[in-house]
Amino acid sequence: MTIAELDRLREESKSMVTKRATLSAGTSAIPTPGVDVAADVAILLELIPAINRKFGLTSEQIEGYDPAVKQIIFQVIKRAGLAMVGTEVTKQLILQALKKVAGRAVTKQVLKFVPLVGWAVNAAIGFGAMKYVGNSHVDDCYDVCRRVIESTRQI
Repeated sequence: MTIAELDRLREESKSMVTKRATLSAGTSAIPTPGVDVAADVAILLELIPAINRKFGLTSEQIEGYDPAVKQIIFQVIKRAGLAMVGTEVTKQLILQALKKVAGRAVTKQVLKFVPLVGWAVNAAIGFGAMKYVGNSHVDDCYDVCRRVIESTRQI
């Protein structure tokens, strides 16, 4: 893979994140507490593995790589402390990622009780939180692949 191909994958993945963030915004506007959190977990349980697949970073894909490439990937993942790259993505991992935006989640739950304006603000917060988590993961995958490309050029 080249850096240009990697750049294309990043843009495609960020577009996928935006679509899921829009879905998250829609569920965030529903004035029933807890629905948005459950929806966000479900969205991320599908989105994160899809991003990993796009970058060739699922555990199954990594197992098929040359041993030297596998070693580089796992070293980069370990050094960066990336829990959702190269492993099975679980509900627990998703909940940990959502804790990064926990302050927004508390605000969202309070705003559920403010008709119309609260619901609109809630949708915006949901969109922003999903974009943040999704795009952060895209950037993590991009960095892993970029480092692998750079390291394999030196071999």
